[in-house]
Amino acid sequence: MAVRLLSYELSDLCLGKPALRSLSITSTVAEALEVLKTSGDSSVSVWSCDHKAKSDSASGFCDDDCRCVGKICMVDVICYLCKDEHLVSPLLALKEPVSVLLQKTPGIVLHVEPSCSLLEAIDLILGGAQNLVVPIKTKLSNKRRQHQKPSPSVTIHKGREFCWLTQEDIIRFLLSSIGLFSPFPALSIDALGIISSEIHTIEYHSPASAAIGAISQALLDQTSVAVVDSEGTLIGEISPFTLACCDETVAAAIKTLSSGDLMAYIDCGGPPEDLVQVVSARLKERNLNGMLEHLTMSMSFGGFSSSSSSSDEESTVAPAPRSLRHSRSMSYSARMVRRAEAIVCHPKSSLVAVMIQAISHRVNYVWVIEDDCSLVGIVTFSDMLKVFREHLEAIA
Repeated sequence: MAVRLLSYELSDLCLGKPALRSLSITSTVAEALEVLKTSGDSSVSVWSCDHKAKSDSASGFCDDDCRCVGKICMVDVICYLCKDEHLVSPLLALKEPVSVLLQKTPGIVLHVEPSCSLLEAIDLILGGAQNLVVPIKTKLSNKRRQHQKPSPSVTIHKGREFCWLTQEDIIRFLLSSIGLFSPFPALSIDALGIISSEIHTIEYHSPASAAIGAISQALLDQTSVAVVDSEGTLIGEISPFTLACCDETVAAAIKTLSSGDLMAYIDCGGPPEDLVQVVSARLKERNLNGMLEHLTMSMSFGGFSSSSSSSDEESTVAPAPRSLRHSRSMSYSARMVRRAEAIVCHPKSSLVAVMIQAISHRVNYVWVIEDDCSLVGIVTFSDMLKVFREHLEAIA
């Protein structure tokens, strides 16, 4: 029965999770950018440590009060550089402390104990938490602490490393036991009432710069910005999940291209040469020479290169309906290849089918469309968790 799920603790979900890479709150934006480009992670945790407490400087392990105060990803850097003053002098902007990138909304990242229950974790996520920071239970022995050379990017506090759990981790765990929830996972998302009409949209021909606020909010909501035509037909999306696979110079494209052209710019093995020339010319027209130089240097050093090591799961996207089909290839990234083609379902799609769609494409949402591709709304992991939470509460 599903009641047995109530006995699970977060430590059970943390098995096999890698230790968090960390960044000090005193780091600069440039240092954060370097970690994002080289770590292979879509986001990095930011930590604040009180070094007034006792620490073992010889071993490199700290016994001080270290706490994760937030997380950053490439989209945070891109939106930050989209500000006019930063486009004028991006190198100066990159020297600012990483704290300028942190979301001001409290509770996005929360520390929890390994003994925290699955039900408690779901409640925290539904309350707004995106990442739950969990100590990895296995402690390092004193002998190991003396001989192991710690990674400079991994936080170890009182002999413990940390991992974090996300909405996706919880949904994956529930999907692995989906049979215990029968029959409601087979019901349609329409019947379950989890299709949300609160969505971010922008018209295809509108300036992409008009979507900057929506992109920032979509990052916070863990959703996306739908690109639609004048009749409300879904054409594609500007997704934080796709932007996270790009580099910081995409800020120049956001400020100079239309929404439709931006989709083409970020959804390739590298930005099309003609669009790069358009971006460069418009930067020059606006006297944004700092970003123009930064863009030129990035291109000369092989920026926007695709990863050749991505899995089939990450690079394969099922065909989309008529108006969603465009001649697109995989998005560029040194970290992970992702296509920006919108993932869609229909109102009559079952909950379990939509869960599988979202997980297989590594996104936290699926767009809902009618047969004519008109946009109905969106289904998110948060919406799905509400349904499971109600079911678990009924059997608690």
